[in-house]
Amino acid sequence: MPLTTAQDDGTREMARARLAVDIGGTFTDLALDTGARVFTLKVLTTTRAPEEGVLEGVARILREAGLSPSDIGLLVHGTTLATNALIERKGARTALVVTEGMRDSVEMAYENRFEQYDVNVDRPVPLVPRALRLPVRERLASDGSVLLPLDEDSVHALAGALREAGVESIAIGLIHAYANPAHEQRVAEILQTHLPEASISLSSEVCPEIREYERQSTTCANAYVQPLMARYLTRLGERLREDGLRCPFFLMTSGGGLASLDTAIRFPIRLVESGPAGGAILAARIATQMGLDSVLSYDMGGTTAKICLIDAMTPLKSRTFEVDRVYRFKRGSGLPVRIPVIEMVEIGAGGGSIARMDTLGRIQVGPDSAGSEPGPACYGRGGTEPTVTDADVGLGRIDPALFGQGAVRFDADAALAALSAKIGEAAGLDATHAAYGICEIVDENMANAARVHAIEWGKDIAARTMIAFGGAAPLHAARLAEKLGIDTVIVPPDAGVGSAIGFLMAPIAYEVVRSRYMRLDAFDAGEANATLDAMRAEAEEVVRLGAPDAALVETREAYMRYIGQGHEISVTLPDGPLDADAAQTMRAAFDKSYSALYGRTIPHLGIEILSWTLTLQTRLDAPEPVAPGARGGVATKPHTTRSIFDPGLGKTVEAGVHLRSDLAPDAVIEGPALIAEAQTTSVVSAAFTARIASSGAIVMQRRTSQEDRA
Repeated sequence: MPLTTAQDDGTREMARARLAVDIGGTFTDLALDTGARVFTLKVLTTTRAPEEGVLEGVARILREAGLSPSDIGLLVHGTTLATNALIERKGARTALVVTEGMRDSVEMAYENRFEQYDVNVDRPVPLVPRALRLPVRERLASDGSVLLPLDEDSVHALAGALREAGVESIAIGLIHAYANPAHEQRVAEILQTHLPEASISLSSEVCPEIREYERQSTTCANAYVQPLMARYLTRLGERLREDGLRCPFFLMTSGGGLASLDTAIRFPIRLVESGPAGGAILAARIATQMGLDSVLSYDMGGTTAKICLIDAMTPLKSRTFEVDRVYRFKRGSGLPVRIPVIEMVEIGAGGGSIARMDTLGRIQVGPDSAGSEPGPACYGRGGTEPTVTDADVGLGRIDPALFGQGAVRFDADAALAALSAKIGEAAGLDATHAAYGICEIVDENMANAARVHAIEWGKDIAARTMIAFGGAAPLHAARLAEKLGIDTVIVPPDAGVGSAIGFLMAPIAYEVVRSRYMRLDAFDAGEANATLDAMRAEAEEVVRLGAPDAALVETREAYMRYIGQGHEISVTLPDGPLDADAAQTMRAAFDKSYSALYGRTIPHLGIEILSWTLTLQTRLDAPEPVAPGARGGVATKPHTTRSIFDPGLGKTVEAGVHLRSDLAPDAVIEGPALIAEAQTTSVVSAAFTARIASSGAIVMQRRTSQEDRA
């Protein structure tokens, strides 16, 4: 369908092109949709100045498409900059202003041991050290009433200490500010007069929810990355305008929606996991096209691998996310941030993940990455450490002539030398078997992460269809599917830049949350409607910045629990204004959701509401249905052949090499085979047969008998 856009006079016309840019740890991916064709590109990420890589990529892809900057009608951007700043602790010098007596709440955390039997357990270190956690005299009750008025002199007294400490950013997290923001707002006014250059984040704006630790942790994280992100986004916006791109500029959020530049600068914590969210949107869109109810989204780039469960064509979502986990798979070992987020597991297993031998003589892979500077040894940029990409080279999976569209000078000999020197000699293996060991370790790490994630959510893995994308995922998808017992793997068109493609499918959206306590047996429809109306107005103000005339879709939820419980579940609210009968409708919806999670309900026990959420987004058209591809089809001869090591068979075999651009719908490719394209290569192992769907997607189906694999 042609792209359209609303004009100031309300008419509709053919839209200009849309451009998506996704900055990863190794590559910056670009996707340009002209309406008639999609152009894609990878360039190396310029770590020290990320905007340089973006500008280089934009210039190159415009030249390839034969377009000028003025032809771009929309720019969508996702970045790992906020995530990396949190993980690497390279954010601003930040202070936290708290209610007197609450100075240590962010360090006390949950007061539990997430690793019960580790006597030397490492706890996540707060972003703000104790010396910069500063108290003021005030106190609010849980309903927002004032127990102790704000002592403004205690606020003025902080200014000197903040200035002397060189504080760049201030988080304000007063107790129960979610119920009444007045004290936080006044503290901000006073401190801004003393420190006009400082960034200030209020917990009543960043995370207006009950639970002190999560609210303060989220506000600290927002303040910590705000100066960095504000400088970067402002600088990038200015450079793009100088180059002639004056179109609307949106940022991908972790919840799967698009936010305006101003909103992203104000709440940069919502950009954490923005790139992976784009990939999940792509996978959900493909699931909808192909009618797939149960999907495993698998996104493997240069630095990390992300796995997301998609049910009923919708990714799992959450309101809590942890960054910088001390223990890779342990909940509670990271810093919690309460933001709308697509639920996924992410591990340091990407193409650039470095392999080494540990003190026990075992191969270890990641989580550290060679990134883009210097990158894997095969990039020819001075890297000497063996990485997953080097291992893929050692197994014969990568065609040097096609790799990276010329973004790197490919050096296969350097890859083999790194494998032999750092792994092979220590383990007594040749380069091929050293590569085999690395790939088996990284594939098993991903399989284990997927299993743990599925178990935590009470989901089955083996019955799912895998959708694989990202520069490295198609290289590993078949083997990962074998380990997980998955029978079908789909590799979409332009899979190497899948997250950037997903950006162009995302709605403009904003979520508002409010903690307003209410019991169902004393349900106040007037108060509930007033709360939801105020939330709708706040969300609409943000969404209308990017979609002034678009039709909007509203989703409302209440977070409910039985009285006395410690955690809530989300319950979708009925459409329209709530009335006196809404309490019964909400109870029935709660019982249904609770029973689905826990297998039972608790009769005669009261139910309470702690928080409300409202999401407003632009309406998206349903994608055209696409058949996944039937059995049969036209057998396709390879372009050439290549020796590859097949881990499932445990030996080197001859594999046909097919160019994806030459494959028509219904083409059949028998494994073992390679399907090469500009940004990635799909490995069809001996256990699978691949067919090309009408959409151009590669559909790999596991063979049904052992004899077929011989």
